[in-house]
Amino acid sequence: IAVPRPSASLIVVNSQNEVLMVHRNPQATSFGGVHVFPGGNYDAKQDESYQMTAIRETFEESGLLLASSQSQSASRSQPALDDKTLETSRESIHAQGLLFKDFLRTHNLSADVSSLLPFTEWVTPQLLPRRFHTRFYVAFLPAIPSAGFASGATQHRLPTPDGGQEVVAAHFVHPQAALAAFRARRIQLMPPQYYLLTTLADILYGAHTTPAQAARVRALAAGAFGRMVVNPRALPGLDKDGRSVLTYEGDEARGGPVGRLHRSLVRPTGRGGCTEIVLLRNFDIFADI
Repeated sequence: IAVPRPSASLIVVNSQNEVLMVHRNPQATSFGGVHVFPGGNYDAKQDESYQMTAIRETFEESGLLLASSQSQSASRSQPALDDKTLETSRESIHAQGLLFKDFLRTHNLSADVSSLLPFTEWVTPQLLPRRFHTRFYVAFLPAIPSAGFASGATQHRLPTPDGGQEVVAAHFVHPQAALAAFRARRIQLMPPQYYLLTTLADILYGAHTTPAQAARVRALAAGAFGRMVVNPRALPGLDKDGRSVLTYEGDEARGGPVGRLHRSLVRPTGRGGCTEIVLLRNFDIFADI
């Protein structure tokens, strides 16, 4: 049984209730062609924490840098990072010619790790040859004073792919729109991303994030949901429609009360993604985890 590699992934939410997603290169060794939240493996040389992994990988894969100047005086005396500098640094970090922490230090920046809220952990099933233990985080862009600003004005760069090395597209999309595209088979998702998009779609409705919506997401993150470690396990065989049944913690098949469902019905592609996922979750994730 393969040992899960520690990794981290970041769900960035903008003020229009859209989340940042990246389309992985179809030729990638892991999860080729699938739409995911930016993220990757923990790197002991670069990352002081899993939050740092999530921020570094988000910068590498999308160009979005969640960092701020370490002092107001420095931000006034030091010119804002221009797009060319950011892009050159991003390429060097991606190619491992520059350490992310050295890039931050050079430009007097600190990663906004405190803005990242825990939003479940997922462990790849034992039967798969490549396994990960992924810590998911969620962050709201309005709360993050991004790098690339001067005189206190916040500037957010539009996400861009990484030149096709791992990612062929990066964009913000509403959770409901991403789920609709998946159901129409225009994109592929994996069960963790489907689960988290569905969770957010139930809260982040409409075209503008309200304080009440952000508060509900923060409440989820601060409670048992944020700390939940999900170990999907497949039931033997297939359902009547030929789908695999992945059970999650607390499902009736995993020791939960009779009738409690916490599972997904999935039709995998064989490359990590799925063409169909149905989430069955009939309990209150705010109160009953």
